[in-house]
Amino acid sequence: MELIQHNRCFDGEQRIYAFNSKVLNGEAKFSIFLPPQALLGQACRTLFYLAGLTCTEDTFAIKAHAQRLAAQLGFILISPDTSPRGEHVAQGDSWDLGQGAGFYINATQAPWAEHYQMERFIVDELYELVSHNFPIQVHKVGIFGHSKQCFFENMENILVC
Repeated sequence: MELIQHNRCFDGEQRIYAFNSKVLNGEAKFSIFLPPQALLGQACRTLFYLAGLTCTEDTFAIKAHAQRLAAQLGFILISPDTSPRGEHVAQGDSWDLGQGAGFYINATQAPWAEHYQMERFIVDELYELVSHNFPIQVHKVGIFGHSKQCFFENMENILVC
């Protein structure tokens, strides 16, 4: 996991990380806001934010301005990129399909199945990565978003809000 960017924000820190995702078969990025409590090592409640069509890992951090309230309440905010990206990743024929589309499902057909395993990425890989590297209260994790319908079958530890 490589720290790409970090900025102080409301006594916390807004960060962007990249890592090699085995599930997506390539590089993946996510942003995370760590409130002051987390920077001090205190386990914090956590919210995963799933952005919609054409968004990236930093859209929520830039547009929502949720860091102030998250800092006050002691919440970690995590926002993954909306899809796999790169020259080796399938593109759609229209602007609303393919890279940046924001479908949080596991594709089953070519050419999508090789990289578009977004449910597994969020529920299994990203959740495990952040829970092992940041002070997350594992029984106080939620998920929310906009601009999509999504359903995760394997969310034993994640509360759907």
